[in-house]
Amino acid sequence: MSRVHWGALGRSPWNHVSEKGFWEELRNNTIKLRENTDRAIMIVVGGNLFEWGTFLRRMDNFLMDLLLEPNKVERFLDALMERHLTMLENVCDAVGDIVDIICFGDDLGMDTGPFMKPETYQKLFKPRHTILCNYVHKHSNMHTFLHSCGSVYRLIPDLIEAGFEVLNPVQTNSRDMEPARLKKEFGKDIAFWGGGADTRSILNKATPKKVKDHVRQNIETLAPGGGFVFNTVHNIMPDVPPENIVAMFEAIDEYR
Repeated sequence: MSRVHWGALGRSPWNHVSEKGFWEELRNNTIKLRENTDRAIMIVVGGNLFEWGTFLRRMDNFLMDLLLEPNKVERFLDALMERHLTMLENVCDAVGDIVDIICFGDDLGMDTGPFMKPETYQKLFKPRHTILCNYVHKHSNMHTFLHSCGSVYRLIPDLIEAGFEVLNPVQTNSRDMEPARLKKEFGKDIAFWGGGADTRSILNKATPKKVKDHVRQNIETLAPGGGFVFNTVHNIMPDVPPENIVAMFEAIDEYR
C-alpha cells in the first residue's frame, strides 16, 4: 500500500463540482424535473470503498491487502471517506429534499460469493458504509440504494444493518441468490431493485414463452407485500433477441 499513488484520489467523477454554480444548477434542474414527473428521482454518487481499492491497487493486490495490511487499508479508506462525506454534504444540501433515492455503488460479490468473508466486511467496510448511510438519513429525505453485483447473500444482514434500504441488481443467477430465499429471509428489511429477468442465461437464450414464464415467476416471488422494483439482472446485452425484450415487457404488463 505504500506505493499507492494517492494523487489518483483527486480524479473522481465529481471533480467538476467545484465549478462555480454547479450545485445551484443541479438544484434548479432537479426542481424542474420534480415539477414534471411523478416518478421517483435517483441521483448516482458512487461512494465506492472496496472498488476504489481495486482500481488503485489492482484486484489481486487489494484482496491480499485486506488480509495482510488491514491497518493500511483502513487509512486508505479513511482518506476516501473524507472525499465521500464532502460530496454527500454537497448533494444533501443541494437536492436532499427533492431527490427520492441516492445510489451508492460497490461490487462486493462474484458468482460464487462475496470477495471477502463477512468478518472482513464487518471490520473494514461496514462501519464506513454505516457512516455514509447515517449521513444521508440525517441530512436528507433520500432512501439509500446499493448497487452490488454478484452473490452478496452472506453480506445482506450487514448491509441492512449499515443502513442500505435498496439492493440492486439482485443477481439471481449467482450462488445463494435465489429469489424465494432472498424474499423470505430479507424481504421485510430491504427492497429488491432487480432480479426480474436473468440477462445472462434466459433473456439472451430462451424462447419468448420461456422468458415470459421466467419473468412472471420472479415477479410472483418478489413482488408480494411490496419492496420490489422490476429490473433486469444488470444490463440487457447486445445478444438479446428483440422479441425476448418484448416478451419481458408483455409479462410485466400482464402481471399489472
